[in-house]
Amino acid sequence: MNMDLKNTDLQISNLIDEELSRQINTLEMIASENFTSKAVMEAAGSVLTNKYAEGYPGRRYYGGCESVDKIEDIARDRLNELFNCEYSNVQPHSGSQANMGVFNTFLSHGDTVMGLDLSHGGHLTHGSKVNFSGQSYNFISYQIDQKTGRVDFEQVNRLAKEFKPKLIICGGSAYPRFIEFEQFSEIAKSVGAYLMADIAHPSGLVASGLHPTPWPYCDVVTSTTHKTLRGPRGGIILMGKDFENKWGIVAPKSQRTKMVSELIDSAVMPGMQGGPLMHIIGAKAVAFKEALSPSFKEYCSQVILNAKHLSNKMIDLDYDIVSGGTDTHLILIDLSNKNLTGKYVENRLEIAGITTNKNMVPFDKKSPMITSGIRIGTPALTTRGMKESEMTKISELINNVIINIDNDAILYKIREEVKELCKEYPLNMEYQNEMS
Repeated sequence: MNMDLKNTDLQISNLIDEELSRQINTLEMIASENFTSKAVMEAAGSVLTNKYAEGYPGRRYYGGCESVDKIEDIARDRLNELFNCEYSNVQPHSGSQANMGVFNTFLSHGDTVMGLDLSHGGHLTHGSKVNFSGQSYNFISYQIDQKTGRVDFEQVNRLAKEFKPKLIICGGSAYPRFIEFEQFSEIAKSVGAYLMADIAHPSGLVASGLHPTPWPYCDVVTSTTHKTLRGPRGGIILMGKDFENKWGIVAPKSQRTKMVSELIDSAVMPGMQGGPLMHIIGAKAVAFKEALSPSFKEYCSQVILNAKHLSNKMIDLDYDIVSGGTDTHLILIDLSNKNLTGKYVENRLEIAGITTNKNMVPFDKKSPMITSGIRIGTPALTTRGMKESEMTKISELINNVIINIDNDAILYKIREEVKELCKEYPLNMEYQNEMS
């Protein structure tokens, strides 16, 4: 039982070392990825993984939960403070399961829901036909305005009035602009729909006050805890203080949030999952404490500065940026004017040591497995300490890959430049030394 990983399973140990080397020596530009602190990873790899704790603090199905009850309570208290909310659930294993928990609470099978089209920057759980959401509910997709690259609110309003959805979802996985909570709220109220915000991508920016808040416009909010929040992989559900009484709940206003929160809790457990991952909840608690520090707001501010600077430099290099720029950490590049596919560019950038992901762009004529675009982001680069001058350098590296897209020799040369840049801005050295 005391044997370490190297002695127990050398094959897996070597592959972990291989992945560590990749993270150390490449530019991680996938917008949904980040590097956690050593403290977050320490909690995620702790003895908390051994504890089964079905239920909620004070209401578990197993004994021996005194310590983990305190940890979950701390996680929820910190999360409530971070997002200025009254209710939070830290048990969903992912953002997708957080969304499922909300759907299970607010919807019945076959109910009509509106969400952003996946090919226009939405998410699988916002109604894709290959996902449980599109299979279980009647999803109506709204889109982006082709000229502005922003949500087409005339279309949202028209569709809402035509189809009378029970729930409207705002937010997405490839929408570079601030989420327009207030405009969505006006439309939702006009048709008596609940409004859910999926802030999985900008949640760290929301928490630090650099992105508009979903309160008081949204009835319920979901998010992941990685990405800009820089925690472990997982999901959360949030609710504000004044839950609007659309269900005809006979109770004082002060009690409505509590009553609905109990429904959400039940929808998560036992509704869709059993025992929570207590090691991940412990790691979430650590990440929430980090996000409450003044340095986290400074970090998020730099994330946005880096993204804006990188976006402008790519525009200067004749790249089409969807919506003409970004308000957040995320940039969506349409490669149509380069006559290249997202799939091919992703592959060639990876050879050069730059990790991105292919992504559909609004009104894409190519399939989701090919795409006309790539999505890039700045959270992980900023965690390494990179700033605007490095974004200029990275824009040049990306452009050099693309103008020499079929030249392996040049791509391998660029990979060496990438390694040198990574050496200048190493990952947490204490973590590197411990894992080496």
